[in-house]
Amino acid sequence: MAYENIEQLPEDVKSKLPRGAQQIFLAAFNSAASDGLSEGNASQLAWNYVKTQYKQGSEGHWETIPEGGAGRTTTGTMPAS
Repeated sequence: MAYENIEQLPEDVKSKLPRGAQQIFLAAFNSAASDGLSEGNASQLAWNYVKTQYKQGSEGHWETIPEGGAGRTTTGTMPAS
């Protein structure tokens, strides 16, 4: 069930995502699969992880999200004292 390289990824992943995003998908999928997730769930998790690093542009091309530009942060909103 695990993919050994990018060339083994499903065609929809290879045709839609740039090489860097494909590498992220591969690593996330294989990690999820090794944790016992089904192929469908591992694929969904991998897509979700790709979406934390990449966004689909207006022309349909996937682009990296600039650091700090996605509005996702692990820091709190505590006001400065």
